[in-house]
Amino acid sequence: MALVIQNQCIDIKDGICTTSCPVDCIYEGERMYYIHPTECIECGMCESICPVDAIRYDDELDAENAVFAQINREVFEDENGEIVEPGGWSKDDPPVPDHPKLADYARREPADQES
Repeated sequence: MALVIQNQCIDIKDGICTTSCPVDCIYEGERMYYIHPTECIECGMCESICPVDAIRYDDELDAENAVFAQINREVFEDENGEIVEPGGWSKDDPPVPDHPKLADYARREPADQES
């Protein structure tokens, strides 16, 4: 079971989840955050603190968000499909390139970002 960030995070990027992660496995992307599938220790701290309720275990994803299990994994794969182990995220790191499937999601304007 892996923790996954779903579509509620796209263009919101609150980032409070990164402050609660004891192993720094939540990486900032261009439009959303991603949880590294093998660095995560599945403690659930990020899930409990997420203000937009975007984090779930992969076996709890609804039909609309099921694709995010694949998206969160593939964003860390190299050209051979192997998982890259960056070793933990820092605020000083540049954003990881977003998964190409995020292009299918319309950009949220600030008026759409309700708390």
